[in-house]
Amino acid sequence: MARSLNKVTLIGNLTRDPELRYTPQGTAVCSFGVATNRQWTTDSGEKKEDAEFHRIVAWNKLAEICSQLLTKGRKVYVEGRLQTRSWTGQDGAQRTSTEIVISDMIILDPRRDSASPTESFDMPEAQVEEAPAGVVNEPGGAAPSQPKTKPKSPAKQGQALPDKSKSKKDEEDEEIPF
Repeated sequence: MARSLNKVTLIGNLTRDPELRYTPQGTAVCSFGVATNRQWTTDSGEKKEDAEFHRIVAWNKLAEICSQLLTKGRKVYVEGRLQTRSWTGQDGAQRTSTEIVISDMIILDPRRDSASPTESFDMPEAQVEEAPAGVVNEPGGAAPSQPKTKPKSPAKQGQALPDKSKSKKDEEDEEIPF
């Protein structure tokens, strides 16, 4: 069977403040809009610009984080999947909407409000996964359990892994391949 892929990545600005709601079962859902822009030059040399508007939906803890940290105008990176919903409107007409259900979000601009950097947010507790020594988790993952270390010199492609039989002193002097 052939594989398929439904993945969307966007970088854009919020068009409105996030709206946080809860389902009857108590699950958090947050929706907001993101605008992306593109620019091009026509054959005649005229510069053109176009904006595309996207409906974004976040669920569970990510929804709560989005509602607390995002505001209209902020630049964000979002990653998720396309989902199309259909429903019957109050007027009886059939309606369809395509949205991006996100699984990851990264704020790309610095804070623009006057809140102090020491202000605390009601952030859900993240599970901390144990990472092997020298490995730093990717953005959006759990917090690293080891401090980030920089190798003494850039690792070369095809470099062999350290020999496990060497002493601690020898291991400290060797480069760590990444």
